Formats: sequence, structure tokens, C-alpha cells
Amino acid sequence: MTIFIGRRDVIAYKLGMVTELGHFALILAAMVACVQAVIPMVGAYRRWPGWMAVAEPAATAQFGLVALAFAALTHAFVTSDFSLQVVVANSHSAKPMLYKISGVWGNHEGSMLLWVLILALFGALAAWFGGNLPPTLRARVLAVQALVGVAFFAFILFTSNPFARVAVPPFDGQDLNPLLQDPGLAFHPPFLYLGYVGLSLCFSFAVAALLEGRVDAAWGRWVRPWTLLSWLFLTIGIALGSWWAYYELGWGGFWFWDPVENASFMPWLLAAALLHSAIVVEKRESLKSWTILLAILAFGFSLIGTFIVRSGVLTSVHAFATDPERGVFILAILVFFTGGALTLFAARAGAMQAKGVFGIVSRESALVANNILLAVSCFVVFTGTLWPLVAEMLFDRKLSVGAPFFNMAFTPFMMALGAILPIGAMLSWKRGKIGRALRQLVPAFVLAVAVAGLVWAMQTGRSMMGPIGIFLGTWLVAGALTDLAGRMGKSRDPRRLLRLPRADWGKTVAHAGLGVTMLGISGMLAWQQEDIRVAELGEPFTVGAFEVVLQDVQRVQGPNYVSDMGEVSLRRDGAEVAHLYPEKRNYPVARMPTTEAAIDNGFLRDVYIVLGDRQAAGGWTTRVYIKPLANWIWGGAILMAIGGGLSLSDRRFRVAAGARRQTPAKGVPAE
Repeated sequence: MTIFIGRRDVIAYKLGMVTELGHFALILAAMVACVQAVIPMVGAYRRWPGWMAVAEPAATAQFGLVALAFAALTHAFVTSDFSLQVVVANSHSAKPMLYKISGVWGNHEGSMLLWVLILALFGALAAWFGGNLPPTLRARVLAVQALVGVAFFAFILFTSNPFARVAVPPFDGQDLNPLLQDPGLAFHPPFLYLGYVGLSLCFSFAVAALLEGRVDAAWGRWVRPWTLLSWLFLTIGIALGSWWAYYELGWGGFWFWDPVENASFMPWLLAAALLHSAIVVEKRESLKSWTILLAILAFGFSLIGTFIVRSGVLTSVHAFATDPERGVFILAILVFFTGGALTLFAARAGAMQAKGVFGIVSRESALVANNILLAVSCFVVFTGTLWPLVAEMLFDRKLSVGAPFFNMAFTPFMMALGAILPIGAMLSWKRGKIGRALRQLVPAFVLAVAVAGLVWAMQTGRSMMGPIGIFLGTWLVAGALTDLAGRMGKSRDPRRLLRLPRADWGKTVAHAGLGVTMLGISGMLAWQQEDIRVAELGEPFTVGAFEVVLQDVQRVQGPNYVSDMGEVSLRRDGAEVAHLYPEKRNYPVARMPTTEAAIDNGFLRDVYIVLGDRQAAGGWTTRVYIKPLANWIWGGAILMAIGGGLSLSDRRFRVAAGARRQTPAKGVPAE
């Protein structure tokens, strides 16, 4: 009997083998994580070097196996292997290659695989670059990191298996959500997850330190680079998401206070507080208990964000899943790790007595104020995010907490932070002289007042929000530059600046970036102009200083969509400034329309045009916005990220740099 095997059957067999290899690698990685979580922890307790040494190769093997599983899933998306449920639900053969790849993490199952990949990556990095850590601390850090991995491996394998098959593979898939088919959203989740999951290593350091009963300057030096790295990635991820929302959703805003947006913002606030608190531990061996608590809470809020995104308890356009079973599983992970760490903290906090003493007027006190403002700001966002759920559960009332609440409750704390930040950066350690710091900042204050006064004089019939925001932004930028200039000393030799540590430059750039972002937010919110009308073809209309003409609308065929593309001429003083092409797209497979705004970007303003629906009486609904200083929002975020990168590149703050020298420093023994 002759057996005929078609070419398609051979291809399907090969694709199936790759998929099964990925599934097997994921299961094997979970088993390695179990070994890594138990043996090094026992070895550290018993002081058995051989058992502790298991942690490093196990961390490397775990990362390699998860990377293999992730590569197999990526291969399935790239080759359109519709034997996998996740590929059928989130891909299509006609989709551009970039979005086939980004489809790997543009869904619940794939994004969780990305989560454990990054979790394993940070564990491997701690193994590779943690050679100067004390052996017991290193073993405990890697064991705790692996224990977190075990929980998420179980979550994936039992509730969210990305390698689940379909009985009868369809001819084609259902396509990825059209809103996610955008370069900004292709890169936004990986950066966000690098920040989210990176905080797990700070958590592991905190729990390991509690188990050791030792927190000292060396510990602060070890944990600080990981915090900085996580905060840097969170900054980039949040900025990319905000930028995407601005140009893709067509509503013209940069932040909606959506629950999922808040879920990423809360860990960012706590990571910023942890970063500054770790400086005090490193420099002065103070705020030990508070720093440990922040490390636990920062990762705890990352888990809260995961719960919000995937449980369905809160409605959000960004939500990945609404399965209660998955939500309960994540809630159990949250309670186990956060609750367990806080219980351990309560038992051990008394042993972590501060050594450094500082006055009320000092850089330490300024950093404490910084921490309080950031932590309270996070609590405000947390309260506003979860209050609708609490109100429904306890009072049977459906409430919506939106931008008015957050703007009113959150903004004052950020204003206070902006006001004190330049002063705190100029104070000395231990005991500072506030008069001296204020005298140095007089030129910065005068400049900020002058710029705010100029803005107030130029605006007519507007609120104080613009001038106040401009004052704070200018104050932050000028204050950061004043602090840097003060490093030249009495000689005022600019060459001294070139010899400054990169961390000093990083601090200046990051603080200035925060000021630039404040300037952008203030200008955009205070002076935005909006025009909504039915525009007739060829008929000009005026918005602010610009003349807008909708010249034509044509039907355009895209790779996997059909678009109504407008052609808009933007003029000023009779001269054409730009030719813009706003779109209204329809994705037939996903049966979903999207809006593609056309934006003329400028240094001082954006002209933002959205094409709506065709009207029965003729003409097209058109929205035009003039958005002053819009790009400064993301320019400031870029500066903050660059500042974080400069600090991270400082040889003093590389992972475990100089740690061997600090290891003999006396810690606080466990009681």
C-alpha cells in the first residue's frame, strides 16, 4: 500500500514539532524553577556551598528554556501556525510581519509568556553579575526570584497555556485587535514589562535581606541599579503608551486615568521613591525599613496591575482578559507574595535599626519628603482606581472616577514635589543650610517667575493653571542646571563638569526632564484650542492662527484594511505649512474601525486633525486641535530615560560595582 503525504502535511508536522518543543521547554523551565527555589534556599540556611551554587546554573538554564519556548511561540505567529488557539485568535496570514511578531505579546497567553521570560532574564542577570554578592544573599535572592517564577509558571500552564491546540485548524485567523497594529503598541508592552517585572528582583533583594537579617550600605548599592533599570524601562513604556494613545485613538489626549494606565503609573511612582530611598541607605545607612517596605510594595503594585488587566474586575479598553478563574489565581499570587513579604517584614523590621543621624534640614530629610509625596500620590491613584469596585461591593452603587478627581487629588502632590526638588538636591548630607541653598537658587527662581509672568501677561481670560505649571517646569529645569553649575566649585572651571560622575549628570538630566514634561502638560491643558465641524470639500475654515482646507477624501486599500483617507492643506498667513492625511480605517476580518489622526508636529505646538464619518447632507465630520507644547511631554520622558541611562552607566552604580569592597561592612544581625 502506498502512502501519500502532501507538502502541507509535512509543513504542518514540522510546525507541530517546533510548537511541542516550545511547550516541553516551558514545562522543563517550571521544573528548573522549582529546583532553584528550594535547593539554594536550604543551602543558604545550612551554609552548604554546593547547594547554594545550584542557583546560578539553574537561573541560566531557566532563562534559556523560557527563551526557547518564547521563540517557538514567535515562530508559530510568524509562520501563521493556525493549529494554536492563540495564533487563530490573534493573527492573520495577511497581517504585516511586524504585527505578526507583536501579536505574540498582544494577547493574554503570549503576554504572560513574555512576563516569565523577563522574570527569568532578571534572575539570570542577577546570577551573571552578582558575583560580588555574599554567597548566602545571592542564593536567597535567586531562590526568591525562582519562587515568583514557579507561581507564574503554574498560572500559565494551568490557566493560560499559549501552546493549547485547536482540534480542526482553520484556514486563517481572526486577526489582531486593530488598535494594537501600530509601531507604538508593538514596542510599548515589552518595555513596560521590563519595568514591571524588573521590580521583582528588587522584591527578591528585599525578602533575601529580611531572611539574612542584614541591610547595610552594600545592600543599598546592590539594589539601586536594579531599581534604576526598572524605573527606566517603566518610563519608556509609559511614554510609548501615552504617545500611542495620543496619535492613534483620535481623542487628542495623552492620559485618560484609565485603570490599566494607572496600573503602570503606580509602580513607577513607588519605583521613583525606592530609587531615592536606596540612595539614603547607601550613603547614610538610614531609612532601611522604609526602603525594604518600598521594594515590597513596588512589586506588589506590579502584581496589582497584573490583576487589574487580567481579572475583569475593572472595565478598561486595555484589558487582556476577563476570566474570573484567572483573576482569582493572580489574586492568590498577589496575596501570597505581598502578604508573606509584609509578614516577614513585620517580624524583622525591628532588627533594621538606622545608623545615620541627620538633621531636619538635610538632603536626607528632603529625600524623605520626596518619598512621602510619591507614596501618597500612589495611594491617591490607587484609591481612585479601585473606589468604583469598592463602592459596588459595599454600597451596591456604580460609580465612575475620572479625570476631575485625579486632577484635583493628584496634582497638588506633584506641585509640592516640583517645588521642593531643586532645594533638596542642593542641600548637604546630614546637616544642610537652607539659606545657602536658597541663595544659590535665586537666579533659577527669578527666571521661573519671569517666564510665568510673561505667560500670564500674554494669555487672556485664562486660568492660573498655565502660569503655575510653567513656573514649576522652569523652576525644575533651572534648578537642575544650577545644581550642576554648582559642581564647578569656586573656580567656575567648566572642565570640572567633564570630570563629574555620570550619576551626577544623570540626576540633572532626569530632573530637567521632569520639568520639561511639566511644561508640556501645562501648555497642552491650559491653552489647547478645539474645533469640531462638518467640513465641505474645498471650503477653508480657521482654527486659531491656521487655515484648514479638506481638499479630498479617497478610498484606499491597505494590506489588511480599507481606509477613507482625507487630504488636508494646512496654511498660515496664506502660505502652506503642511499637507496632512487623516484616515478612517476599517479592518474587515476584525470588523473594527480605527481612527488615524494626522499631526503636524512642531516644537511649540501640534496641529492635530481627525477625520470622522461622511454626513448624509454632504461633507465630513472633522476635528482640529491646536496643542501647545504637546511634544514636550514625551521629550521630557525621553530626557528622564536618558538621565536614568547615564546614572546606570556610572561605574559606581553598575550591578555589584565595588560591592566586594563594601561586603565587610557591619550589618544588623537578626534577632
